[in-house]
Amino acid sequence: MIGFAVVLALSLELAPLGAEAQDNKAQQPTKVARIGFLWTSSPQLATHAVDAFREGLREAGYIEGQNIAIEHRAADDVLQRLPDLATELVSRSVDVIVTQGTTAAQAAKRATRTIPIVMAISGSPLETGLIASLAKPGGNVTGLTLPPELTGKRMELLREIVPKATRVAILVATTSTEPGVAPLGLKENEMAVRSLGWHTQVLEVRGPADFGKAFEAATRARAEALNVTASPVLRFHRKPLADLAAKHRLPAMYQMKEFVEAGGLISYGPRDADMFRRAAYYVDRILKGAKPADLPVEQPAKYELFINRKTAKTLTARGGSDGLHHASTAVE
Repeated sequence: MIGFAVVLALSLELAPLGAEAQDNKAQQPTKVARIGFLWTSSPQLATHAVDAFREGLREAGYIEGQNIAIEHRAADDVLQRLPDLATELVSRSVDVIVTQGTTAAQAAKRATRTIPIVMAISGSPLETGLIASLAKPGGNVTGLTLPPELTGKRMELLREIVPKATRVAILVATTSTEPGVAPLGLKENEMAVRSLGWHTQVLEVRGPADFGKAFEAATRARAEALNVTASPVLRFHRKPLADLAAKHRLPAMYQMKEFVEAGGLISYGPRDADMFRRAAYYVDRILKGAKPADLPVEQPAKYELFINRKTAKTLTARGGSDGLHHASTAVE
C-alpha cells in the first residue's frame, strides 16, 4: 500500500507539470523561414509574378508573416547594383535566395556558394556556368530556365508574320555586368536567322540613349523585321522600343506579353506567373531539406502567343512589310 500511495502521489504531482510543459511547447513560435528575393527589375513592376509566388507558397503551407518572411532587393534595372544587393541578402542569413533573371542568379552565386539559390526565370544557365546540367545541377543553384529552342521558334513565328522578309535586325543589350549573357543570346539568334535563310543585322545598345541610332541603322540597312532579345534593360524600356518600331515600320518579335501591351507587334513565351509559382515549389523542397544540387532544373511546358491587332493594322496601312499576317491570339 505504501508503494502504491507513493506512486499515485508522484503521478498526481507530475501530471500538472507535464500539461504545463505541453502548453508551453504549443505556445513557442514556429520557426520563420527567411526568403531573399533578388530582382533585376522591381517587384512593383511584376505584381502578377509576386502574387503567383505567394500563391505557390500558400499552397505549400507557408503564410507570409507567420511561418515565412520575404525580403525583396531590387536593382530597378540598374544591373550594377546586383552584386551589392546579393551580398546584402547573404548578410541577412536568409535560408534561400530566389532570383529573377540570369544576371541576378549570377550575382547571387558569386555572393554565396552555400545558401540555396532558386532561379524563378533565367536563360542559358548551362553556358553561364550556373549549373552543371539540367538533371543534376550540382552546387547551390536550381530552378527554372528557358529552353534554347525558344529563340528558333520565335524567329519561325516572325517569318510567318512577315513571310516576304529576307533581312532581319537583332536588337541586343550589352552591359559589362552581364558577362556571357548578350553574346549567348546573339549566337542563338544568328543561328536561328541563318537556318531561315535570312540576312542578319546586329543592333547593339547599352541603354535608351542608343535606341534611336539603332533603329536608324536598321532603316539604312533596309531591315524588314526585328527581333528584340531578352534583357532587363530592353524590358524596362519596352514602350519606347515599341514606339520606335512603329515609327520605323518594323514588325518586331518580343519576349513577353508586356511588350505587346505597350504597342509591340508580337510576343511568344511562357507566362511569368507560372514560373514564379513553380519557384515556390523549389523553395518548399529546399526548406524541407532537399539540396539544390539534386533538384532538376525545369523548363516551362506552356507558352503564349500574343499579337497587337491595332499595331498590325497600322503597319499594314502604312505600307510596312508586305504580306503581314495576323495571329489568332490578340491584344487590342
